[in-house]
Amino acid sequence: MFIDALKTIWADSGFAALTWQHLLMITIACVLIYLAIGKKFEPLLLLPIAFGILLVNLPLTGLMGEPPSATETGGLLYYLYLGVKKGIYPSLIFLGIGTMTDFGPLIARPSSLFMGAGAQFGIIIAFIIAIALGFTPQEASSIGIIGGADGPTAIYLTTKLAPHLLPAIAVAAYSYMALIPLIQPPLMRLLTTKKERETAMVQLREVSKLEKICFPIVVTILCVLLLPSTAPLIGMLMLGNLFRESGVTERLSNTAQNSLINIVTIFLGVTVGATANAETFLRLETIKIIVLGLTAFAFSTIGGLLLGKLMYIISGGKVNPLIGSAGVSAVPMAARVSQVEGQKANPANFLLMHAMGPNVAGVIGSAVAAGVLLSLFG
Repeated sequence: MFIDALKTIWADSGFAALTWQHLLMITIACVLIYLAIGKKFEPLLLLPIAFGILLVNLPLTGLMGEPPSATETGGLLYYLYLGVKKGIYPSLIFLGIGTMTDFGPLIARPSSLFMGAGAQFGIIIAFIIAIALGFTPQEASSIGIIGGADGPTAIYLTTKLAPHLLPAIAVAAYSYMALIPLIQPPLMRLLTTKKERETAMVQLREVSKLEKICFPIVVTILCVLLLPSTAPLIGMLMLGNLFRESGVTERLSNTAQNSLINIVTIFLGVTVGATANAETFLRLETIKIIVLGLTAFAFSTIGGLLLGKLMYIISGGKVNPLIGSAGVSAVPMAARVSQVEGQKANPANFLLMHAMGPNVAGVIGSAVAAGVLLSLFG
């Protein structure tokens, strides 16, 4: 009887259901956890995503299981995932980002918008290559948006156009965002001369409070009228920024940029990771997406740098082209990389605030790019 009981316990355990695919995904999860903790690669998102991957690949947990019937319940993560599926979490993340973002550098130098737009170049390149590889326009759009280096936007667009690709796209998007300090510098040094990198930029003009208050209102009106599909992302981004700049909603601003965004980040990361089960993730398609995502990110960096070089020429050598690479919307990591590379060339360089202009322009640019793709192929 004792032996029979042990056999029953073993047969019902996850150990009996483990496959090599599960073990491989568990290994991948552990590697990502190491990168998040040991290397501090975007830990706030990479750690919950990695743990979500770990949880869903432990057999028989049923955490992502749909309810068998209307009277029964599904898995915990299945219900939390509805916030991703319905586009709620990415929009709330944008609300928090808005409260933490200072659009002053962009307002002070509107030409930063061009560098932010140029840094969406990778989206187009990856879209074209993906179509050539046999992906549908909807799938190619979701893959291409990785080039915007904006995780919430990539998740939002993918849930609308190609939800079956969400695990691979989310992991690729956030992994490449975390690897910005490794991916961008070689491209920055390759495409700029030492003289260009040494360029010191003059201090930006002071932006008035009225300008900062009017900016989110004007951007919302123009963007949403032009592309109504951008309303969830642009609307929440600019509402958060209005909370920040109005000066009369400090409690709302503090909540959005602290408690709210932290809670949503946990739910978003864990549930996105939990979509990466062995059955759907371990496919040739995933490898293609990861390679295309890197291609998109690299060409977005190149596009921003080329626009930066153009601004350098037009301005008579007053704009350091390194700030163009910050046009990808990974705020503020990309701007920090521009600062670090600028100081390597010239210790007197202080490019951070200048790079924040293209950086926040990239946030708007990636949301607009997502809106265009959603309008064309949604």
